[in-house]
Amino acid sequence: METDTSPFTITVERNPPESRLLELGIKSWPKWGCPPGKFPLKYDAQETCYLLRGKVRAYVKGSSECVEFGARDLVVFPRGLSCTWDVSVAVDKHYKFDSS
Repeated sequence: METDTSPFTITVERNPPESRLLELGIKSWPKWGCPPGKFPLKYDAQETCYLLRGKVRAYVKGSSECVEFGARDLVVFPRGLSCTWDVSVAVDKHYKFDSS
């Protein structure tokens, strides 16, 4: 397995247990959705999100890294990351920005 030296690594936790979602309080987080398409994003704060539905390929700027995630995935985007979301199935997600 290749080690990615980029400090900007997207982490994906596939299908976390309900206990983990409750612990994080995900149902109280705001919701956001988008239709299929390409969306360039820049994270000024760390974002944690939980996808209720959708399918996304995120292409990290300045890297050959492509991360796929979708419904029932818990995904963390580090602060400072720039990427392009290539959404193939409309997204509906809960999200939270880390204020630290």
